[in-house]
Parts: sequence; C-alpha cells; structure tokens
Amino acid sequence: MDWQKWHDSYDAPESPLALRLRRVQERIRLALDDCPPGPVSVVSLCAGQGRDLLGVLPGHPRRHDVRARLVELDPHNVAVAADAARSAGLHRVEVVAADAASLGQYDGMTPADVVLVCGVFGNIVDADIERTIDACRQLCRTGGRVIWTRHRKAPDRVPSICEWFEERGFEREWVTGREHVQAVGVHRFGGRPVPLRPDGHVFDFVGYDRLRETRSDGSAV
Repeated sequence: MDWQKWHDSYDAPESPLALRLRRVQERIRLALDDCPPGPVSVVSLCAGQGRDLLGVLPGHPRRHDVRARLVELDPHNVAVAADAARSAGLHRVEVVAADAASLGQYDGMTPADVVLVCGVFGNIVDADIERTIDACRQLCRTGGRVIWTRHRKAPDRVPSICEWFEERGFEREWVTGREHVQAVGVHRFGGRPVPLRPDGHVFDFVGYDRLRETRSDGSAV
C-alpha cells in the first residue's frame, strides 16, 4: 500500500475519506473547545500527514495551549506533517517517525486530553482493536476523549468497538449513523488512567487490503 497516494483521496471533496476527515475535524474542534483552561495534550496514533489535527489547530483559539505528538511510520508522511506544522507556526506540535503501536512513543504526553485513533481500526485484526482500546486507558485522562474511525463494510465492527470502549469505562458521546460508510466515533473516559507501560506494543498494522483477503482469525474470506 502506498500510504502517500492514499492521502490523495482527501483532496476529492465528496469522497468518503474527505467526508470522514471533516467529521473528525469537527469533533476535534468541539473537544478542544471543551478542554479546561490551561495546557492541552493531544496524541495521534498512525497520524499520517496529520490533516485531522493540523486542519483545525491553526485557526483554533486554543492553539497556543495545545502540545501534541503525532506518531507516524511513513517517512514521507512524517515530512509532510512536520512541514505543515512548521508552516503554521505550531511549534508545540511534534511529529515523530516511529511505530505508533509502541506505547513508549507517548511517554511524557499522557494522560492526554484528546487521543486520535483515526485510520487504525480498519487496518488491524479484531484482537488488536480491543487491545488498542484497552491501551487508551493509559493514554487518556479522566474526562478526555478518544476520537476514532472505522469503516462499516462487512463485517461491521463499529458496534463491537463501542462495546469494547464502554466495557472499559468510556462513555459513548457521539457516533455517526449506519448510513455513513466511514464511521467516526467519540468516547469520553470516565475512569482513572492506568499508568503508561512504555514497553507495551498494542497492534500490528496489517493494512485493510490484506484484511480483505484474510479474516481476523486467519481463515480465508
């Protein structure tokens, strides 16, 4: 998968990914609006080119309060995100070229006010989705929000994802309806954060193209 070209779909205004991006950005704005006064911490897993946060922060009144770390493995996408942050004068946005599944990449940033898990759940097996949701208890502060995405193509895992969050002390705040192929959800953490385990590794990024060919349990589709 060419993850650089994958981002080109965002430039087609009515594409499912472009519509998803606008919904994610809207939820980021609302989350930042609702953060208490003072410093705001944001972490983004598999951040890509950072279009979600970097499409909101330059014009947001809380921009100077936000410290963010975007973790992305693809070096080209890292360079694009870093250049966008630098061009916007967002000097407190750090873009890290690393494996987003390694919890040590978020050391010093947690528990965060906003955790972005966008473009992740559709590219990993079910067991790793659940493991990642469990790890959000290490990443998110009490009252903080996880903003996540997942397509609704069969098998539709959105209901299960909601259940897995809610079993772990997250409250469902908002989820797009079934009419949207690219679902966006927001869950707010009502529990107490679990100390970060820097040695933790929570998923293997398989890629949706390979997941189409193989079920999460290893059997053929």
